[in-house]
Amino acid sequence: MSDKPEGIRLQKVLAAAGVASRRVCEEMIVAGSVKVNGKVVTELGTRIDPERDKVVVNGTPIQLDVTKVYLMLNKPYGVVSSMQDEHGRPDLSQYALDYDRVFNVGRLDAETTGLLLLTNDGDLAHKLLHPSFEVTKTYQAKVHGQITQPILNNLIAGVELEDGPARADKARLLSASGNHSLVEIELHSGKNRIVRRMFESVGFPVVALVRRQFGPLHLGHLNLGHIRQLSKIEVGVLLKAADKKRQ
Repeated sequence: MSDKPEGIRLQKVLAAAGVASRRVCEEMIVAGSVKVNGKVVTELGTRIDPERDKVVVNGTPIQLDVTKVYLMLNKPYGVVSSMQDEHGRPDLSQYALDYDRVFNVGRLDAETTGLLLLTNDGDLAHKLLHPSFEVTKTYQAKVHGQITQPILNNLIAGVELEDGPARADKARLLSASGNHSLVEIELHSGKNRIVRRMFESVGFPVVALVRRQFGPLHLGHLNLGHIRQLSKIEVGVLLKAADKKRQ
């Protein structure tokens, strides 16, 4: 029978996950900044099982599985949200050549550009998309016509679509020029083409649409057609957002 202790030292696991150097991780543990399975751990000799234990540092969940991949793509116009399109249209596979077995979290229609997440973390994807966990998405929509505050209020109050009611959490006018208006709209719904259909229902068809934010993640200055890995902090806040089930 082996006397070898089970598990891996907590500071070693944290360092391997990219939290900080092992020495800094030790300082975090001693300072009471680390929780394992909901309990604060301050002993440097603590050992954990990275595959089963949940670790949080300063309130942010840490992904201990280094095989998990999290990517942000600024999806271009005309690209379908599929890793392999059966009709031969441009798809997402061209952006994920360096990553094995990733898939898109939800969809943007071909005419919509902006933030799209790709990952191989099925559990996180499920939480981000399931109605009880749904996170906020923020879009900028260029619409035809001079939109007014009463119309925005209407979108927030809710409109009736063919598949049921839909409402925005927030909607505000960013600018207006000529016969077009630029509107920022925030909502939780994941229904197909929901933003386009909502604006269409109030008489303001969408000319161009871009998703700027998905939950706590912002598109920022990522160029159109470019893809990047999420930082450790971004992964942490995304995991945290996914664990906040809506009431």
